[in-house]
Amino acid sequence: MNRCAEAAAVAATVPGSGVGDAGLRPPMVPRQASFFPPPVPNPFVQQTTISASRRLQMFLLGIILLPVRALLVGIILLLAWPFAVISTACCPEKLTHPISNWRRKITRPALTFLARAMFFSMGFTVTVKGKVASPLEAPIFVVAPHSTFFDGIACVVAGLPSLVSRNENAQTPLVGRLLRALQPVLVSRVDPDSRKNTINEIKKRATSGGEWPQDTVTWTWQGYTFLQLCVLTFCQLFTKVEIEFMPVQAPSEEEKNDPVLFASRIRNLMAEALEIPVTDHTYEDCRLMISAGQLTLPMEAGLVEFSKISRKLKLDWDGIRKHLDEYASIASSSKGGRIGIEEFAEYLKLPVSDVLRQLFALFDRNNDGSIDFREYVIGLAVLCNPANTEEIIQVAFKLFDVDEDGYITEEEFCTILQASLGVPDLNVSGLFREIAQRDSVSYEEFKSFALKHPEYAKIFTTYLDLQTCHVFSLPEEVQTAPSVASNKVSPESQEEGTSDKKVD
Repeated sequence: MNRCAEAAAVAATVPGSGVGDAGLRPPMVPRQASFFPPPVPNPFVQQTTISASRRLQMFLLGIILLPVRALLVGIILLLAWPFAVISTACCPEKLTHPISNWRRKITRPALTFLARAMFFSMGFTVTVKGKVASPLEAPIFVVAPHSTFFDGIACVVAGLPSLVSRNENAQTPLVGRLLRALQPVLVSRVDPDSRKNTINEIKKRATSGGEWPQDTVTWTWQGYTFLQLCVLTFCQLFTKVEIEFMPVQAPSEEEKNDPVLFASRIRNLMAEALEIPVTDHTYEDCRLMISAGQLTLPMEAGLVEFSKISRKLKLDWDGIRKHLDEYASIASSSKGGRIGIEEFAEYLKLPVSDVLRQLFALFDRNNDGSIDFREYVIGLAVLCNPANTEEIIQVAFKLFDVDEDGYITEEEFCTILQASLGVPDLNVSGLFREIAQRDSVSYEEFKSFALKHPEYAKIFTTYLDLQTCHVFSLPEEVQTAPSVASNKVSPESQEEGTSDKKVD
């Protein structure tokens, strides 16, 4: 689609144009299925409701079961402690070599037996399907989905493979010593290099030829606390668990060159077996979720499927976190933490006009009349930031600088915005004062404001495209007339590099 057609497509949505309808979405930006909202709203929080009859049953059973099971678990942990000490004595916290064979032969069978006894004493009945692969056949063992602390039962059944665990768990008294006996790969959530180091460590162990035990990756986020989970479980007569070991999967040559393809295929296979949806949420989404809560937004506002968004839009976590602050400043006063057309207009200090509705519609990807944080981030990256180039800012400044003296007065600013937005009685004094430090705006002030608020770039480029279309529609002798003012938009000033078109 050429620039004139793009401008016509936008113009077609303006009421009174004779074409289209005001409610239609401007067809400038095709919607990729990969950017559709995820099939689940928040995969990190599990809401569980317990009925009154169930609570009564748990109370009556808990009077007997809770103290007995707590005592048994305590005894088993104390029995496991000496074996964990033997396994980790004189070993550094961050292992560089696997635990020696004699220690493993002594401690591993004992710890496996005691772990099974502990889960049995808690009331778990475990059913196993499939065959457990050896470390040589499958050096990496993935357990999913990890939704409770008791998913460790799968690791016990698999023979206590090494875990990928956060570093803080290894510092916990008693439990930390037992964890270190499994030779875990410890992850620091505050170290920016931790992810890379973890990948390298797993890669080293996976290619060791069986010297290290299998590595398993498990992870969870928000739900019941460990104490709450123990109390609720101990008060049940029994808890059924089914563990299925799927066939070993080996990467193809293409997947060896691109491990992400292999990981994606394995994830899809496990999701199909469990009959659950797949999303691209990662730990960074949890960090954004916490940040959203701190900004008085609903926690779900921070969920953007960070892995997908950052990969496709080339955005890092700091950049998206900065956008969250901007979004909060717009949406904090609205219900549900979403941006409506009124909040959008108030933030831009502009009236609700046809051009503003068109811009809002481009952000509103699901056309529900509001913008969530995910849509806001995508809109900035796909629509506004590409348009906010140095060249566009220069052209826009020249457009406003009618008398070409290098400064924009409030009268010049008002005249162009009135024409751009189609609002003849528009009052832009508040917006002008936000940009200007004095009675007029220099180019550096204009540029600084435009870079901080890329939303305006789309308004400028829409106006420029319409002007370009108008010039191209004039007779050829008018197009080439030498009297075109330098501050007006002409075909010569609209080179290909000024296009803000970017398909998402």
